[in-house]
Amino acid sequence: MLRRGSVLREFPILVVVALLVSLVIKTFLVQFFYIPSGSMETTLQIKDRVAVNKVPFISSSIHRGDIVVFHDPAHWLPDVSPSGDPIVLEKIREGLIAVGVLPDPAKQHLVKRVIGVAGDHIVCCDNNKLITVNGVPIHEKYIYKGDVASDMNFDVKVPAGKIWVMGDHRGASADSRYHMDDINKGMVPTNMVVGRVVAVIWPVKDAKIVPRVDVLKQR
Repeated sequence: MLRRGSVLREFPILVVVALLVSLVIKTFLVQFFYIPSGSMETTLQIKDRVAVNKVPFISSSIHRGDIVVFHDPAHWLPDVSPSGDPIVLEKIREGLIAVGVLPDPAKQHLVKRVIGVAGDHIVCCDNNKLITVNGVPIHEKYIYKGDVASDMNFDVKVPAGKIWVMGDHRGASADSRYHMDDINKGMVPTNMVVGRVVAVIWPVKDAKIVPRVDVLKQR
């Protein structure tokens, strides 16, 4: 039987070990994010918590149709204003996020769907108001009900090391289409991708696996 003193001495060690394990998981395996906006509705809802796969041998290859989280590539997001919380609470929160105990609020990350990868020629839109990828019209069943494929025309070719991304809620997503005048011409460098969204883990009633969707096969 463990003595009370022994348990108290070991408790800090257990906490440190748990935090280290969380940090390793977040750094190399899975990271959790909080969805702050409706740009990916209805696939992802505001306030969903999602699990993002970071395992190199699983996520190293980014495919069309993947939902990915990535670092802000070229000031797509506005500057983050202070939360107004006491500095001590803010630092504690940042620390818990850093080790993976709390989900990242995605203040400097974005989440979008990959529509095109290196070498793809993407055009909006054809006579049926569909986006084409390499001349093939894609039927995007995941688009938010009532939205069109895009209310902006574009004709782009994705260079090596980049991806073209769009939100599922096309009417509420400032995605690649809106940043074609930035340094990356609206593309996202693949080295800025954190990982692929693989599941919604909270709220429990909405928990689900988020499958890969090949947009060229959704016809």
